[in-house]
Amino acid sequence: MAQRIRRVVTGHDKDGKSMFIADGKAPNILEMKSMPGVALTDLWRTKTAPASNSGNSDAAAGKIKLEPPENGTIFRIVEFPPDTAWRKTADAKAAFASIGAAAAPDQESGDPMMHATATVDYIIVLKGEIYAIMDKGEKLLGQGDILIQRGTNHSWSVRSDQPCVIAAILVGAKPAGRLMRGAKRKSPRRAKRTTSQGSRARRSKSASTAAINVRRRVSSVGKVAA
Repeated sequence: MAQRIRRVVTGHDKDGKSMFIADGKAPNILEMKSMPGVALTDLWRTKTAPASNSGNSDAAAGKIKLEPPENGTIFRIVEFPPDTAWRKTADAKAAFASIGAAAAPDQESGDPMMHATATVDYIIVLKGEIYAIMDKGEKLLGQGDILIQRGTNHSWSVRSDQPCVIAAILVGAKPAGRLMRGAKRKSPRRAKRTTSQGSRARRSKSASTAAINVRRRVSSVGKVAA
């Protein structure tokens, strides 16, 4: 069962005075069916930059997705069980699709959990230890350690017999690394379509000009004949 997190949230009353608007177990938890034992708890989200502090509704309510909006953020807790409890039985494709991130996994990696997001992630290890795995190399992170993850291809591995709990602040960012290369591969096709559209426009303009010139010549001949 996922660890429940106490969440205290502040806000303002109708007169603009500061107050507490929530104090209790964070309610928005997703226990991944395709990754047994992996759980995500969203604590807060923002959608714009600068963020809005107006209103007192729960910004973390609603469907849990892997990434924030382009200019948004997500503050969440992620719990990873030991690899032996989930790695061999996990369905990575289904898991990422269930959180709106079907395109996140690296299809060319031998690790089905290897993925990337268009975010800057501030990761804080709250409990246990976990390996952060990159395309080249890996690092063991322990309680209190911090990882700054900058849109990189990555995967996670808990090789001890105890679960690991991390806090993650995801900030929307421009694509980098593998995601940027993918975006560049798509760009020529868009450019080609734009060039083709431009050529059609120029041909249409030339045809229109020719038609106008013909009408002018016909008009001139008519005037002379008169």
